[in-house]
Amino acid sequence: MSTFINGLLRLRRGPWEMVASILIALGVIMLMQPFVLALFTYSFIVTLIGTVMFIIVSHFPE
Repeated sequence: MSTFINGLLRLRRGPWEMVASILIALGVIMLMQPFVLALFTYSFIVTLIGTVMFIIVSHFPE
């Protein structure tokens, strides 16, 4: 856990790619659930933020 937070603070690729991947997965789950309209409404923007974030952090150093 400490290495994960340390990697986030030092702008390392691995931890930030994990955060971006979790955002993408969360957006897809929000898109597929049929119960809460607010989650469905914001699912596209969450997926988009995760995708753009993944593209940006893929240029971070290892």
